[in-house]
Amino acid sequence: MRKNSLCLILLMSAVFIVSCDKPNVRMHTIIREDGLCEREVSYTTIMSKEMRDSLWGGNKVSWACPVPECLNPNAFMDSHTRTEEDTVTTTFRNIFHSVEEMCLQSPLQLNGARLKSTAKLEKKNRWFYTLYTYTETFTCVGDTFKIPATDYADKDVVRYWFTGQPNLLHGLSGAEASEKISKMESFVTQWINDNFFKLCFDFIVNNYDSIQNPPVGKEQFVELHDSLANYLLSSMGDILLVNPNETFEKFFHSDAYAIFFDGDTPCGKALEEELSTHMNIFWFSVPYSLTMPGTIVDAGTGVVKDGVIHYPLTGERLIPQDYTITATSRVTHTWTYVAAFFILLVFIGSFLYKGRKRKDKRIKSRFEERVSSKKNE
Repeated sequence: MRKNSLCLILLMSAVFIVSCDKPNVRMHTIIREDGLCEREVSYTTIMSKEMRDSLWGGNKVSWACPVPECLNPNAFMDSHTRTEEDTVTTTFRNIFHSVEEMCLQSPLQLNGARLKSTAKLEKKNRWFYTLYTYTETFTCVGDTFKIPATDYADKDVVRYWFTGQPNLLHGLSGAEASEKISKMESFVTQWINDNFFKLCFDFIVNNYDSIQNPPVGKEQFVELHDSLANYLLSSMGDILLVNPNETFEKFFHSDAYAIFFDGDTPCGKALEEELSTHMNIFWFSVPYSLTMPGTIVDAGTGVVKDGVIHYPLTGERLIPQDYTITATSRVTHTWTYVAAFFILLVFIGSFLYKGRKRKDKRIKSRFEERVSSKKNE
């Protein structure tokens, strides 16, 4: 029996949120000059030879296992797997005729649904160069939470906490920045506490008829909402660290609510799934890299390294609003410089030729005047 399964999920969630583990899945988008685009997604797992032989069958090579839940491999036409001892990396790849087509076949998914995004590629031709501006916007998932974060803090504060923009710490000293962040952290903790408590509480209310011999009636249970919430957080300020089964039993002096915190019961399993739907947003993290044609002139909020722009694509950044990445690059037209050079040479040559011709004409005119003058003498 998994009596503390919900508590374990909450604890793992808390550990994950504060951890700095290297993300497993990475996505790379390549924009070409002709408008075609390419998307690659790779992930790495550890598989022993015995595991590979068992899953792949002898010397055959297949996808690295397990395939991450945030990835839909069926969105790709081509795949390649590389093995280095027990480290197995699988890369999926597709080429698209347009960025719009690429977004319609997004390989990323969240809670089993395709992570929606829209993209646009603008091309501005100039005589000496062409500017390419690529923009991709990922759809907000903040409506998953019943209580919006903006109920607890100003919109800009919410955006800064989850996305880093706008920079509310600009010009602040270390002490001032620390104090401001501390205040932000308290609102986030309260927001998470209230959302997860509401999720669990509403679920129990909606399934109250499943409880055998409840210590209080449904109406009285609803009336105890505030008292139960305060009791849950009395010992720990973070609901993610609370053992709900133990706390409910102490509060009501009954284990009647244990069915909601036991993953082996229908109610417990359903509540786990509800909880996971919310926690998956915090777990979602896919570093996004972008290669643009030519020289990068504006990377937006990304960081350029070796000609590639890197963006953090996380579930948290999708909470306050749509998350947009944008970049601009410039492709120089070498032939225009060559043409301009030849035009300049022709211009200079024509100028020199005309100048020489005018000079010869003046000399000839003077000579004729002298000859005419001698004849007159």
